[in-house]
Amino acid sequence: MSIVTIIIAAVLLADVLWWFTSARLLRRAPMPRWVRVTNSVIIALLLAGLVVLMATRRAEARVDLPQFVTSVIYIWHLLVLPVLLPLVLLGGLAVLLWWTAKRLKTAGSTADQTAASGEEALTTRRGFLAAAAALAPPILCFSLTGFALPQLNDFRTRRFTIPIADLPPSLDGLTIAHVSDLHVGRFTKGAVLRQMVDATNDLRADLVLLTGDLINGAANELPEAIEMVRRFDTRTGVYMVEGNHDLFPGRAEFEGSIKGAGIPLLVNETVPLNVRGFPIELLGLRWGAPDDEGARPQTGDDAIAASLARLLAQRNTEAFPILLAHHPHAFEGAAAAGLPLTLAGHTHGGQLMLNEETGLGPVMFRYWSGLYSRGGRHLVVSNGAGNWFPLRTSAPAEIVHLTLRRG
Repeated sequence: MSIVTIIIAAVLLADVLWWFTSARLLRRAPMPRWVRVTNSVIIALLLAGLVVLMATRRAEARVDLPQFVTSVIYIWHLLVLPVLLPLVLLGGLAVLLWWTAKRLKTAGSTADQTAASGEEALTTRRGFLAAAAALAPPILCFSLTGFALPQLNDFRTRRFTIPIADLPPSLDGLTIAHVSDLHVGRFTKGAVLRQMVDATNDLRADLVLLTGDLINGAANELPEAIEMVRRFDTRTGVYMVEGNHDLFPGRAEFEGSIKGAGIPLLVNETVPLNVRGFPIELLGLRWGAPDDEGARPQTGDDAIAASLARLLAQRNTEAFPILLAHHPHAFEGAAAAGLPLTLAGHTHGGQLMLNEETGLGPVMFRYWSGLYSRGGRHLVVSNGAGNWFPLRTSAPAEIVHLTLRRG
């Protein structure tokens, strides 16, 4: 049994547990019957929607639910429910302890009228709290979805000027459009893809470089993604590396489809270019260790270091190097090897951040958004232009425009 199957089964079990818990809470509250029925219908639809999404994930033709519905399903199961379930378990434990303590009380005393009145008021308050506890999570889920939906069609252009001390004079002013994490699929499709292409083309950059997660994770997303990449217009070329989501359909299928479409995909490969009369070498880092053929790609710092070592062995020291890596932690090895510029994605800027420095980004990554420098070597981490999860906070989607200058 795969880890994905276990996770899905656990999520479905959590749905059923919350269904039972919310029904019990609402039965204790003075709520109309239609409220209880509506609550049960909503939870049943959320559960059924998850089953549909999982069942159609590998379908040959993409099966799209309305974005609002898909967003609600994602936010409920990946954000609200994981926070809710521990609270339910703790609440159940508290109720059990309270019930046990009540049973152990000395019986036989007769309550007076004042005590009975107080108990009735307490019961009313408990009913109100029970109703609030049952209804607040779905209300929160729908509210977050309403906040998230406009973000799916919104992105910014973020600009950096990077001073590089040993930049060749002829490359002073070189411009790069850095596009990452498009996640063509459930949440990034149709008109917004055309807007991203137009915004990138309007930059008139010397290079358009894509740092992975072109698709969200299904083979049926490849045709639209390939068509998008073909619409990029650049004076020198479009080059890309793979990300972890790209390999969900299988490494062979993704790499074969992209290379078969004539798109330069660098998988632990280099490509020489001549830009403004000076040689540039793009180094494209593979996702995972270099020796994981036929197996689930190995990830983590050791895998990154192994692939980077394989890639650096191909380096032409006469050319100006630019490293393309999906995972930003490749920067440490790249900086140690003297590579002046590394471009990465993967983090989505932290996805859920309270501000630029606080949130999931620094919890999960050493580098999560923007420009980082170490010993005159530079890393740019893009927040990503697309979305695999509908909600972002303080981590807006973006296309990055870079200008290199002699520093």
